[in-house]
Amino acid sequence: MVKVLIVENEGLFRDMLKISLGAIPNLEIVGAVCDGNAAIQATGQMRPEVVLMDIELGSDPNGIEAGKAIKSNHPDMGMILLSAHKEREYVSLIASYEMSGWSYVLKQSVTDADALVRAIEGAACGLVVMDQGVVNSMKPRKGSDTAGLTPRQQEVLSMMAKGYNNSAIADNLVLGTKSVENYINAIYQELHLGHNGDLHPRVQAVLTYIRDAA
Repeated sequence: MVKVLIVENEGLFRDMLKISLGAIPNLEIVGAVCDGNAAIQATGQMRPEVVLMDIELGSDPNGIEAGKAIKSNHPDMGMILLSAHKEREYVSLIASYEMSGWSYVLKQSVTDADALVRAIEGAACGLVVMDQGVVNSMKPRKGSDTAGLTPRQQEVLSMMAKGYNNSAIADNLVLGTKSVENYINAIYQELHLGHNGDLHPRVQAVLTYIRDAA
């Protein structure tokens, strides 16, 4: 059971999120608040595993600032930013944090229960997960590290960015799980990623993918 705190200033949308998420098995809504300050306070009291927060809360701090404050106080707490924006300057914020446990979900995608669960479970596990609509619009910039990957490696990496685990990637691409593992290890080698830093190579790979996107 993943405990989720909702942070949304629009009452109707907040109620819709409570109802829709509350109907999903293995999710528990521990609270719903309307601004960043309330979110910072609530995380200390309610101890959610994941905070689902709108970027634009209509007051200061906004969702990005509140999210960074929460992650500073609770590094292991997952953070999902809800946004209406696909623009690169918003999406690239995730990569600039160099932190695990962040997801970026478009508001139009909240009705896609499977995608939302991937984002929530991914953030709870310390992964970085991007909205599939955002990922589908990405392509590596010419000369970037990820541009040197093979088309199949780029396809696997894009699915990692969407929050798919190895088994789901194998099912979607009609590959064996071992083949997927081999592709992922090749991606790590090509991008010179390892276990030496604070971030898992899977997180490093997705952050690199976001930074390299056009």
